[in-house]
Amino acid sequence: MLNVSGLACSRGERRLFADVSFSLAAGEWLHVQGENGAGKTSLLRLLVGLSPADAGEIYWRGVAVAAGESDFRRELVYLGHHAAVKDELNALENLQFSAALDGMRLDEQAALAALKRLGLRGREALPVRVLSAGQKRRVLLARLLTRPAALWVLDEVFNALDSGAVQLLGVLLGEHLARGGLAVLTSHQLLPLPGGQRLIL
Repeated sequence: MLNVSGLACSRGERRLFADVSFSLAAGEWLHVQGENGAGKTSLLRLLVGLSPADAGEIYWRGVAVAAGESDFRRELVYLGHHAAVKDELNALENLQFSAALDGMRLDEQAALAALKRLGLRGREALPVRVLSAGQKRRVLLARLLTRPAALWVLDEVFNALDSGAVQLLGVLLGEHLARGGLAVLTSHQLLPLPGGQRLIL
């Protein structure tokens, strides 16, 4: 479903990586590893169309993905390593706002169920600014349950999470893969998932 061929990326005069190639089929995931500054985040940004590649091609379902390809973007969810939530909104409003940006209408009950699963029951109406860093991260992660997407692209997704949340995210990833989904992620932590491909930068 996802095929990457010969990707290359530079920042200024520095070549971060070149000739990166891999393939993922339904139910498979890729763990991108490397030192800080190796280009892990840059690779993920190339995959989701937020940055241009110096060279190479990305294919989704056998079709080359052009810059800003809307069909491909609708089938993925990207969570960066910063908690991209709005502090002035509450957790429920953040989920509904994110859905609106994606051109979707999110049912309130579905949003509440997602927040409950992420351990935020009773905090749905609190402004996000009063939540802890880990709770803010959980608000962001609730998008995985409310945004239907075949491909999850997750950058340092375990940051600020306690051990219980790490295990829960492992369960969510496992369920996603069991449904035939795909995932590409970076993490410095051990992942609570068996097997999988590993790409070392």
